[in-house]
Amino acid sequence: MGSLESVPERARELEAQGFDGLVTAEMSSDPFFPLLLAAEHTERIELMTSIAVAFARNPMILANIGNDLQAYSKGRFILGLGSQIKPHIAKRFSMPWSHPAARMREFIQAMRAIWACWYDGEKLDFRGEFYTHSLMTPMFTPQNNPHGSPRVVLAAVGPKMTEVAGEVADGMLVHGFTTRRYLDEVTLPAVERGLAKAGRSRSDFQLCYPAFVVTGRDEREWQQSRTAATRQLAFYGSTPAYRGVLEAHGWGELQSELNVLSKRGEWEKMGELITDEILEEFAVVAEPDAVPGALKARFGDAIDRLFCTFSFADGEGRKACFDTLRAG
Repeated sequence: MGSLESVPERARELEAQGFDGLVTAEMSSDPFFPLLLAAEHTERIELMTSIAVAFARNPMILANIGNDLQAYSKGRFILGLGSQIKPHIAKRFSMPWSHPAARMREFIQAMRAIWACWYDGEKLDFRGEFYTHSLMTPMFTPQNNPHGSPRVVLAAVGPKMTEVAGEVADGMLVHGFTTRRYLDEVTLPAVERGLAKAGRSRSDFQLCYPAFVVTGRDEREWQQSRTAATRQLAFYGSTPAYRGVLEAHGWGELQSELNVLSKRGEWEKMGELITDEILEEFAVVAEPDAVPGALKARFGDAIDRLFCTFSFADGEGRKACFDTLRAG
């Protein structure tokens, strides 16, 4: 979303252009402040974090933030959470790390217990392995929210965290470092296992996906798009926790090589290791006019919500893109 000063105009612009939602990410700034401004300057568009780092906080803090943004946006807030990885949690945020999937399950369950106390009058008595919340008095109970709790979506890559998403979240943020094969062979079965544990159906759950797209109107734009995608994929591929995605395609050793280069800071060289074959498994590579149809063909039967991390056409061209992507 850029600087906070730019948020109101940008949010109004996205709503006017017909987008169904906008997202913020916890990278170099707080993910919640922009959504507060966006809520003030829009009326329809949904507002989502993708992601806020759960383990940098605790369930009570996020329950409060979620309540306030849900109230101020009049029910349009979606709380997108992610675990991050151990070095960031322990070394950047100075917070505890252990059993991330089990901790995340309990984290979301604890938030829901807090919300049930606030909205349904249930006694707060959540006692888990990682979190305990057993004190709530009228002074600290919010009274500003007639819209109830926000939806919670969980980012996941591995099968354990994905299963947790299916069990306790309202949806899942499929990581951009996901191929269609990995989606079919690992992600969707894990989601179904989680849904089965909770006695829910797939229709109760929303899969969101920030697809990689390589496109361009000329050679310069094409190369810029390709370079950006390969370097981002190489960065993700260097993460040990994501090795399983590469192993699904027989590229497991690439993860080790990328990891070594990342420790040396050789980011450009890392991107050069992403071949056209690898790129086309992770990204839709197409001419601009063909992108919507290619996305629909690859993900239309599996993904419920697509994040547009690429440039759309303007005017009628943008409307045509939306019509293609929304076609049943």
